[in-house]
Amino acid sequence: MIQVAVNGYGTIGKRVADAVTLQPDMELVGVAKTSPNHEAELAAENGYPLYAAVEDRIELFDAAGIELAGTVDELVDAADIVVDACPSGIGAENRPLYEAHDTPALYQGGEDADLVDTSFNARANYADAEGADHVRVVSCNTTGLSRLFAPLEEAYGVEKARVTLVRRGGDPGQTDRGPINDILPNPVALPSHHGPDVNTIFPDLSIDTLGLKVPATLMHTHSVNVQLDPDADGMPSADEVRELLAEEDRTFMIQSRHDIDGAGKLKEYALDRGRPRGDLWENCVWTESVSVEDDDLYLFQAIHQESDVVPENVDAIRAVLGTADAGESRERTDETMGMGL
Repeated sequence: MIQVAVNGYGTIGKRVADAVTLQPDMELVGVAKTSPNHEAELAAENGYPLYAAVEDRIELFDAAGIELAGTVDELVDAADIVVDACPSGIGAENRPLYEAHDTPALYQGGEDADLVDTSFNARANYADAEGADHVRVVSCNTTGLSRLFAPLEEAYGVEKARVTLVRRGGDPGQTDRGPINDILPNPVALPSHHGPDVNTIFPDLSIDTLGLKVPATLMHTHSVNVQLDPDADGMPSADEVRELLAEEDRTFMIQSRHDIDGAGKLKEYALDRGRPRGDLWENCVWTESVSVEDDDLYLFQAIHQESDVVPENVDAIRAVLGTADAGESRERTDETMGMGL
């Protein structure tokens, strides 16, 4: 059994911890928290051993009546691998801790790419993480774009990608980010950081990205234009592209019969089908939006920023430790988590 530690039990960490407990080849050693808030109470209620991320704050947990299993040093030492789910920038500060215990670590997309040996997406470059000590699971948006570009590149070749990202202002619980009553070019200068981040997965892909921040919390939406390889043997029809994407295990093709016109109905759809926290692990592509004009493919997709990287973290654990190949890992993760809508 792979012994997994999760350092950080917030938006991503609590979801990764839950996913790890579902895996037949993994065991959750414990989770680390900085403060005894409601998420710390949740970890205790779930039976997850709780460790203090900051030793000076142990007395706060004692005062709150929350039992600790030890310190984060002890947690990392007991693990085969640690998933760092701390806020952006803290992962870089934690790297010496993981190195001191010779424990390989996964970081999230908010960390700089130069912190790690490789960036990771399970669909696109699983093998690159095998045997690595430090791996970054790319951000929610980059995960969604990588999942989309991988089959398109394999089937048709991609000459150029142009993406406009309409980004939520903050997660539902991030009250420090809003609400905003505005629409902000973010950033004003091009490209946004998303294109260069996609290039950490697809180094040779020509991609331009720009972003808008809007007063919403539910999901991101991508307007995608992909210029397919003009030298390929014939352009696919829109129906052929739809069939290709429908075969992808982490893509949900939204049909017109679903009557889902936006992120709100997508979240309700997930809740109605019993998804924990209303999570949408899949790329959500509006089938009707898929169109092909000459060698240009167009579509809209929605990305749930709180959850689409969770299965990627699970797969990255196996990739780093070399316990399964890409197909085996994705299939096991999908089955245990209940992938597919």
